[in-house]
Amino acid sequence: MSDLAIFGGDPLRVEPFPEWPRTTDPILDKISFTLQNDTWGVGSNVINEFNVRFAEFHDAKYSISVHSGTSALWVALKAAGVKAGDEVIIPGYTFIATASAVILANAVPVFADINLNTGNIDPAEVASLITKKTQAIIPVHVAGAPADMDALLSISEKYGIPIIEDAAQAHGAEWNGTKVGALGLGGIFSFQTSKNMTAGEGGAVVSNNSDFMESCFSYHNCGRVKNGKWYEHHRLGSNLRMSALNAAVLIPQLDTLATDTSLRERNRGMLDTSLSELPGFKPMVPAGKSRSANHLYICRYDAAEYDGISRETFFKVMQAEGIFTYRGYSPLYHEPLFIINPDEYPWLDGRDYQALELPNTERFANQEAVWLKQTYLLGNDEDTKDIIRTFEKVTSAMQKEPKKFLELKFN
Repeated sequence: MSDLAIFGGDPLRVEPFPEWPRTTDPILDKISFTLQNDTWGVGSNVINEFNVRFAEFHDAKYSISVHSGTSALWVALKAAGVKAGDEVIIPGYTFIATASAVILANAVPVFADINLNTGNIDPAEVASLITKKTQAIIPVHVAGAPADMDALLSISEKYGIPIIEDAAQAHGAEWNGTKVGALGLGGIFSFQTSKNMTAGEGGAVVSNNSDFMESCFSYHNCGRVKNGKWYEHHRLGSNLRMSALNAAVLIPQLDTLATDTSLRERNRGMLDTSLSELPGFKPMVPAGKSRSANHLYICRYDAAEYDGISRETFFKVMQAEGIFTYRGYSPLYHEPLFIINPDEYPWLDGRDYQALELPNTERFANQEAVWLKQTYLLGNDEDTKDIIRTFEKVTSAMQKEPKKFLELKFN
């Protein structure tokens, strides 16, 4: 027990994991070229180049770059025809932007429970929540792992309800051999600092539907329409355009994403194999014939296998050893945002999100989910083995003397 850092021993891991974002010579060269040779915003050839290449990479006909993933969601929802008072079904386990974009579109988030094995939205739950007001469904590919798109697309076709994929964490992920994003009506990506492709901030909408993308263009560009006059505005859009400098940072990453994805995949495989052999740990199971982008590593923890030692105590012990494990998302519908003030959100009046109970979401978020940061999947074999050794060291000690851990107190 004295070997554990939490009890005064030396931490197993002291070296940092690979840094992210990563500066490369091709990125620096593309920025320099853009600064010297291109328009920095409207009319930029570099922005056009990024849109074309990003669409091609994601097996889509079209792409429009915007200044954030949140903005991309709003643009896609409006282009899909979401109006004030419409309902949009989303998972209870996701980042706040999935819900806030719905509210920004003056629509109503309807939360569906998740599948415990995948962490993604449960299609059966989605089907049970459809009403005459349902105007869109947003599956989120959590941690880069695709949701069950076959089942969701079947629901979409049956009810005539468009699907907007939230692929903010899923750059390069695949469903049945096709990249995610344009499997439904359209999908969005984020390029925020932590993402597998990053420009610090940024986002994109992709689709194979030209009419949908014409609307996306208008909503992201102040309500203008293609071939219209500059001071001619057809919709209540906004200036959500991406800078050419962001596009310049992203373009070279399209050449390295496949290699990074393979590295993440290999390291995830090593973790899955080893952690599945530990009592009380269950790696996430991918849905269908999919390939995850492995933006994060998530597994499940069963405290019952360790005499009730809480997940939060496990986190503290792991963190002391130099491996930062953490809980990730809370049930989104219990966030303070959803203590509804009808003066501010009149279209949500009467919705009691605080009373909502989604058992799988709450079990996953509040008790079981264990996250590792995305940079942990970018190391070499020894880096990954250090993660595994730390899991083994901590869990072995927890099994031998659980009482000592149950007595730990943290502020």
